[in-house]
Amino acid sequence: MVSKARWILFAALCLAVGLYPGSYLLSASNVGIRALKSRELLTSSVWNAAFYTHICLGGLALGLGWTQFVARLRLKFPRAHRLVGKVYVGAALLSGLAAVYLGFFAQGGAVAAAGFVSLGVVWLYTTASAYRLIRNRHIEGHRRMMTYSDAACFAAVTLRLWMPVLTHALGDFVSAYRVVAWLCWLPNLGVAFVISRRHSQARLLVPS
Repeated sequence: MVSKARWILFAALCLAVGLYPGSYLLSASNVGIRALKSRELLTSSVWNAAFYTHICLGGLALGLGWTQFVARLRLKFPRAHRLVGKVYVGAALLSGLAAVYLGFFAQGGAVAAAGFVSLGVVWLYTTASAYRLIRNRHIEGHRRMMTYSDAACFAAVTLRLWMPVLTHALGDFVSAYRVVAWLCWLPNLGVAFVISRRHSQARLLVPS
C-alpha cells in the first residue's frame, strides 16, 4: 500500500507540473519567472523560442517519463513502451538543449547559471546514453540511465517544492534560486543511484 501510494504521488506530481507550462501559454501577460526577466530578454525571439521549447517539451517529457517505470504497462504494452520512450527521448533532448541555453540567463548570477546549465548537461547525457544503450540492446544499462534521466527531469517538480521553503528560510527569491539551482537535482540523482543499486542487488538474488 505504501509503495502504491508513493507511485500515485509521484505520477500526480509529474502530471501536475507537466501541465504547468499551460499557465504561460494561456496567460495574456508575463507570469512566473518571465515576470523577473528584462525587457531585452522578453523581446528576444531566440530566448523566447528556447523558453517555450524547454517548458512545453519538458512538460511532455515529465508527463510521460514516469509511465516507463510501471512494469505492468511496460510488459503488457511493449510497443507503446517503445513509442513513448522515443517521444520522451526526443522531447528531453530538445528541452535539455534549450535548458542549457536558458541556464546562462538564470536569475542569481553565476552560481544559479552553473547549477541549471549542469542540470541540462546531465539530462542530455543520461537521456542520450539511455537511447544509445537500448539501441545496442544493453537493457540493464538502459534502465539505469533512464532512471537518472527521469531523476533529472523530475527536477522541475523538486524545484517547485523547494522554492517556497527556501524563499521563506533565506528571506528573498534570488538567494533561494541560487540554492535551488543545485538542490532541485543533485539529491534526485542520489535517489536514482540508490534505486539503481537496489535493483541491481535484487537481480543478483534472483536464481539463474
